[in-house]
Amino acid sequence: MSATITVPRAFIWRRIHSLFGLWIVLFLMEHLLTNSQAALWLGDNGKGFVDLVNALHNLPYLQVIEVTLIGVPLLVHAVLGVKYLFTAKSIEASSDGSKPALRYGRNRAYSWQRITSWILLIGLIGHVAKFRFLEYPEEVSMGKNAVYIVKIHMDNGLYTLSQRLGFTVYDQNAVNMERAALDSRSSESALVGLSKNLQAQSYDFKSGPVPEPYDNQKAIILSAAQQYASQVGFVSALEKIKLKTGECIAVAPDFGMATLLSVRDTFKQPIYIGLYTIFVLAACFHAFNGFWTFLITWGWVLKMSAQRAWVSVSVALMLIVLFLGLAAIWGTYWANLRY
Repeated sequence: MSATITVPRAFIWRRIHSLFGLWIVLFLMEHLLTNSQAALWLGDNGKGFVDLVNALHNLPYLQVIEVTLIGVPLLVHAVLGVKYLFTAKSIEASSDGSKPALRYGRNRAYSWQRITSWILLIGLIGHVAKFRFLEYPEEVSMGKNAVYIVKIHMDNGLYTLSQRLGFTVYDQNAVNMERAALDSRSSESALVGLSKNLQAQSYDFKSGPVPEPYDNQKAIILSAAQQYASQVGFVSALEKIKLKTGECIAVAPDFGMATLLSVRDTFKQPIYIGLYTIFVLAACFHAFNGFWTFLITWGWVLKMSAQRAWVSVSVALMLIVLFLGLAAIWGTYWANLRY
């Protein structure tokens, strides 16, 4: 009889944790490459960033992609990582032999891998909450097109930047003027009800659409009603945002432009520059130290000479990606889009 080999569940979960970690490294590279385009190619007004963000935003089934390809790997890797944080043995600077001693480079890397885990866990929660929920651009339909609305802090650079990039800035007075202009068209509100009646008359639930010739007057009524309804939605979206002193609303023609303005607004504030610098440093070290560990764990690199060579490769990749991340933080506002 042949013996049955049982793979320990802990071994399987370790490999899943490692595989998802590699996937997150690839995502980090793409994410920081995209973000760096807000600052690199100086004088290009962040065009590369806007184009890349729009391309990603226009992917079909975007929310499904975000959840399955980003959310699930991050969640699984984070949950398993927290478990390993609490079960791993600590490394001390001096040891009596009962614990590993912090005397070698790989011991220090082991410790920093766990320190950066806590930084990333806290930073990632804040980052997702800020850019995916609290400051996510709101889409407002304007007929066949749409505009995207974000709240930002006013600065002198927005006066000329709005003209170059093609977005509009609203303060509270401008919002009030939009409301007054809409109220002056209150008689048009009847068009919305008329439009609904016309559409109901053109469809019979038993026989389907009612055949009828083209009616130019009906086309004018329906078009005017749609424009008025779109303006109502636009003004309501503006009024929903509560502005404090020094704040304003940016209305951008596409999602990428609105996101660029949010990134610019974030990285003109010193507190966020400092926090995100720490966040990116931790992410790059954690990712590429984990990448090197992945190569060893999965048996891709076995010889000591090869392991030393791949340390150099990992460090080189880390420095390149780190440069891209820091470029976005320090260059988006202060080098590229200040004026």
